[in-house]
Amino acid sequence: MQFGKDVDFIYNKDGEQIVIELTQQKTRSSIIQQYIACRKRKNITQDELAKATGISRPNISRFESGTYNPTLKTMVKIAAALDMELHISLEEKK
Repeated sequence: MQFGKDVDFIYNKDGEQIVIELTQQKTRSSIIQQYIACRKRKNITQDELAKATGISRPNISRFESGTYNPTLKTMVKIAAALDMELHISLEEKK
């Protein structure tokens, strides 16, 4: 498997290279799906969400399509507009 220059790696205790980018993509995808499902469940349009958050509708759309990497502040703002709370946890590997 060949990776581009922009992929980040970490090394575990055994010196094994682990690709961080793949983990980020899976996590981002999961979070995005939760936001989309919640917005649709509450019958809120992207336009309404944009107005409630002060975030442009194109940025809401980019966030939902995975082409925009939002800040934590933005994610909290969107969650609040959906009447939700954002929780981030660090868990032991399984």
